[in-house]
Amino acid sequence: MSLSIDPAATLWSDGPREGRPLLVLLHGYGADERDLFGLVPYLPDGIAVAALAAPLTPPWPMPGRSWYPIDDLQSRSAAAITTAAESVLAWLDEEAGGAASVALLGFSQGAAVSLQALRLDPSRFGAVVALSGYVAPGDLPNDPLLRETRPRVFWGRGTHDDVIPPHLIDHTAQWLPDHSELSGRVYQGLTHSISEQELTDVRTFVSQWKDAATAS
Repeated sequence: MSLSIDPAATLWSDGPREGRPLLVLLHGYGADERDLFGLVPYLPDGIAVAALAAPLTPPWPMPGRSWYPIDDLQSRSAAAITTAAESVLAWLDEEAGGAASVALLGFSQGAAVSLQALRLDPSRFGAVVALSGYVAPGDLPNDPLLRETRPRVFWGRGTHDDVIPPHLIDHTAQWLPDHSELSGRVYQGLTHSISEQELTDVRTFVSQWKDAATAS
């Protein structure tokens, strides 16, 4: 099964896109492309930002969209996350050819899909921001390459986040330091959400990626 992202639903930041670093936003379960687009004012100038609409709709009456189902025992299967990540790569093939560099910023499901996309095609991305998410269990062919190239990853989560299962947090906490140049922070008292302090840290991280992309 393959999934397709609707390019007509993508929200783009104002300003030029060609030749600029591109930050792609991947929302969480039950949200849509408008959710993370509200972060644009908190992001550095000089980049293009695209907020994608996930290709699935959750079961009624849940609103919004989803990257993979979470309504059965296979809800967090690595195969479903891989399928979603492949749809992001296909969107990039069509829409991001002129970008100076590409980074992903995902929340929850979007974070899991962002990290999976990085694992599928490490050379495609300059950085990944994973907020309140996790690395899918299992091995992928490019994982050894990530150990060598150590792409830049920011992983932020809250101490009071009870949405992501603890075993996935533990797996991610072991996997990311071994496969990336990790900037990680745990926010005291934060639930399954994004705080002002986290936004400040994300802006710093994204600015560093932008500066590196425009200097090369």
